[in-house]
Amino acid sequence: MTSVDVVIPVYNEEEVLSQSIAKLRDFLSHNVSFSYRIVIADNASTDSTLAIAMELSQRYSDVACVHLDKKGRGRALKKAWLESDADIVSYMDVDLSTGLYAFPLLINAIDDDFGIAIGSRLMAGSRVIGRTTKREIASRGYNLLIKAVFLPGFNDAQCGFKAVRSDVVRDIVPFIENNEWFFDTELLLLGERRGYRIKQIPVEWKDDADTTVDVVSTAIEDIKGLLRVRFRPPF
Repeated sequence: MTSVDVVIPVYNEEEVLSQSIAKLRDFLSHNVSFSYRIVIADNASTDSTLAIAMELSQRYSDVACVHLDKKGRGRALKKAWLESDADIVSYMDVDLSTGLYAFPLLINAIDDDFGIAIGSRLMAGSRVIGRTTKREIASRGYNLLIKAVFLPGFNDAQCGFKAVRSDVVRDIVPFIENNEWFFDTELLLLGERRGYRIKQIPVEWKDDADTTVDVVSTAIEDIKGLLRVRFRPPF
């Protein structure tokens, strides 16, 4: 049976962590046939997030917890993915903003010999709810920039809803330099360069009005990352 790790990177998410894990466990227990483990990856939270994550891991056999002393979504995913012994690793945002109905489709795509499977908010059939104009313009502009520079086969690099085959992780992740939000884009660009097939799946996505992501600083980081990968690729 295929084994899957579902990684949830968290930073100061004490308000939503328990209910999100409960919702995710309920969905997985009723809707998937593969074996799974939920891995809460706490990256340097300063509130009670780590204590909650540890309590959940002690209460449920299908929940685990890892801790990092430094912030960074990419850093958390590197650690959780590279330490995993599952056949497939994945991740989603703790607010579960992407419709969970699409998660089994990600795993099915990997089973169908895709190296990477991603949710896309920009495909026909996708639906975005409650997104601000500022974030919509920033997202579409960023993905257009990626297309102009790299001509990739994917159209939504930053959707927090991805799955990767374990051998692809071992082949690519050690070469990813970014430890923050650009991690996702770098993963996909290096994956394409290595020749792995990427499956895109349209998703329903609901904007998190309480997000702490700084759109401007993230955009600057992403542009620097694109230039680095374009002119100084690792392979």
